[in-house]
Amino acid sequence: MTSSPLSPSRRGVLRSSTAAAVAGLATAGASGTASAAPSAPAGKDGIVRNRLRFREDGTFTVVQFNDTQDGPRTDRRTIALQEAVLDDVEPDFALINGDVIDGAPTSALEAKQAINNVVRPMEDRGIPWALTFGNHDEDSSERTGMDESAYVDFVRQYSHNLNTPGAGGITGTGNQVLTVRPSRDKGDAFALWLLDSGRYAPDQIAGQDFEGYPDWDWLRPDQVQWYLETSAALERRNRGLVPGIVFQHIALWEHRFAWFASVDSRTEEDHARAAQKHSIVGERNEDECPGPFNSGMFAAMLQRGDVKGLFVGHDHINTYVADYYGIQLGYAPGTGFGPYGLGGADEHRLRGARVFHLDESVEGIYAGTELRFAKDYGVDLTAGTQPSEPAEFPEGVG
Repeated sequence: MTSSPLSPSRRGVLRSSTAAAVAGLATAGASGTASAAPSAPAGKDGIVRNRLRFREDGTFTVVQFNDTQDGPRTDRRTIALQEAVLDDVEPDFALINGDVIDGAPTSALEAKQAINNVVRPMEDRGIPWALTFGNHDEDSSERTGMDESAYVDFVRQYSHNLNTPGAGGITGTGNQVLTVRPSRDKGDAFALWLLDSGRYAPDQIAGQDFEGYPDWDWLRPDQVQWYLETSAALERRNRGLVPGIVFQHIALWEHRFAWFASVDSRTEEDHARAAQKHSIVGERNEDECPGPFNSGMFAAMLQRGDVKGLFVGHDHINTYVADYYGIQLGYAPGTGFGPYGLGGADEHRLRGARVFHLDESVEGIYAGTELRFAKDYGVDLTAGTQPSEPAEFPEGVG
């Protein structure tokens, strides 16, 4: 079930080189097809309504791409994979869940080109889409002048984008919840939570560094509190819990715990026990990389009882999903062919996407998830990169 782990030093090199670089909708129509609509309004409460709706048959499909993570000359196979999945699945909503681009852009134009390349597959098909932010999206900000806020302003020019600046007054950019209307009624039938899990831990806190700890970022208490309050508000408005899925880039500590069904012991026997207890499916080829602190988000979700799963990326060669005490914790594999993969002849074996199925006829509406891989569509898996020319911007976008 597992392959050789990615060398910790390789992760460390990626982390340190990145830090050095920085220092230096559309509505789903009653027929089930997506159609163009103005960008979602920017509500200060972070709730976006009336842009997504279940199909007449009561179904709704979501595609999660992750870590497209490339520059203005995106690997052509990344786009081919996106297009193949979208044409096959015909989703009602698609998400790029963080690390949309890398640190390669040297100007605002190149940063916009890098984003444009990987959102055009959704935009050209009229599929409502959004993105969250990961640790790499601002790697080029010092050179380009483009930060997360500027990226939100940019993507909101696209006809089918559903991003907003997000809830006001809390940590991060674009923290929001997209609600999906029922097929034959008003209200909020399902919730798609998009959270900004940040970038990196600070160098020090209280004079203490993070040597020996994971030094990525974590959700802050105000973000967790926003989720709790907004979840409760949805419940009041709809006279019952509104089930949902959370998308953020960086894993929770509970992702680490789930694979071994343990906090401290991490043996093959522990995983065998965990696989049975938590119904684990998929691969784990590198250590999970959360922040140094447990955000409390899992405990918050457990208390509310509305979230069916929380899905991340960040660790490109993990694909597993676990039923962790009633909430699925899972990964989408890296979609991009530019960043690191498994290495060697298997470098691109796990390039892919995750698909989610919602069904109004199913208790809790969430009907399950599955993976789609580049290998399923005959995409070239030859090691190395295959840069392409930047795509043209749609009319009105620039």
